[in-house]
Amino acid sequence: MLILAKSILGLTLGFVLSIIIGIIIIPVLKQLKAGQSVSRLINKRHLKKEGTPTIGGLIFIIPPLLALALLSFRHSLTITSNLVIVLFVFVTYGILGFIDDFLKIRYHNNKGIPTVTKFVAQLLIAVIFYTIYKHSGGSTSLEVTLLGIKWELGWMYGLFILFLLVGTTNAVNISDGLDGLCGGLSVMAFLAYGVISWGSDWIVGYDGMAIFSFVLVGSLLGFLLFNTHPARVFMGDTGSLALGGALASIAILTHHEVSLALIGGVFVVETLSSFIQIVAIRKFNKKVFLKAPLHHHFEELGWTEQDIVKIFWVAGFLLAMFGVVYGVWL
Repeated sequence: MLILAKSILGLTLGFVLSIIIGIIIIPVLKQLKAGQSVSRLINKRHLKKEGTPTIGGLIFIIPPLLALALLSFRHSLTITSNLVIVLFVFVTYGILGFIDDFLKIRYHNNKGIPTVTKFVAQLLIAVIFYTIYKHSGGSTSLEVTLLGIKWELGWMYGLFILFLLVGTTNAVNISDGLDGLCGGLSVMAFLAYGVISWGSDWIVGYDGMAIFSFVLVGSLLGFLLFNTHPARVFMGDTGSLALGGALASIAILTHHEVSLALIGGVFVVETLSSFIQIVAIRKFNKKVFLKAPLHHHFEELGWTEQDIVKIFWVAGFLLAMFGVVYGVWL
């Protein structure tokens, strides 16, 4: 019962703080003319979104930091090494995304940080994460409990972590293409990992990661009030990179890495659709999808933005709940 109360408290705190921050920050972004530049290659319906404020990820990045600081000050939460690692990844990927968004706004295009530079920065953060993880005594084994399999990967686990962190941040980023899509899918994913974290009571700081997850869920729900169609603000790379990094780090620290493929299934499918499209065009000069990633394919088929988001949300919710069943019971 106490766990449920703490979860609800965290969710409510995040929700209220994000609404307050949203009300404050959106007019400021408009005044600073921090508007999104929309690519002409995307569906024409997106052109009307030109100039919508971006960097809105701050609306759900700031609340968890404030909430955790408040709970720690009241001695309601202990700041552990694992929680610090999650916050480090969450904040540093958010800063990287902020720089990318700032450059896009500054030069009025969608280029931002050069691709190679951005990838190297993502990799560097992942290396720091792994270094801290290893020195804190983190396990280097990968377990598939459903099949009763446990692999001791040794140094290869480091490569796996790098792939998981960089891959997840980019997968979440790719899914941020429709109003409310990425935010809603992230709500489902962090809700699932919040439950999984509460069930991982043998891990140092499991409660901190659970509370962080629920505060973030509340913050994302508050953000969605401003981000659902028609969006008044976009999260930008500031938000999507921070979300992807936090999601992957919690999956790793709770040793539920395999669950991430299921819980973040929609993110995986979105990424695969882009990868398949690129390979098909470059190798065979043909398209598999009308447009990639997958949500744009449905737009080209004539689906409304709201219908696509609803279908993807339902899929994300079902996959997240199956992921909880797998992660907690199987």
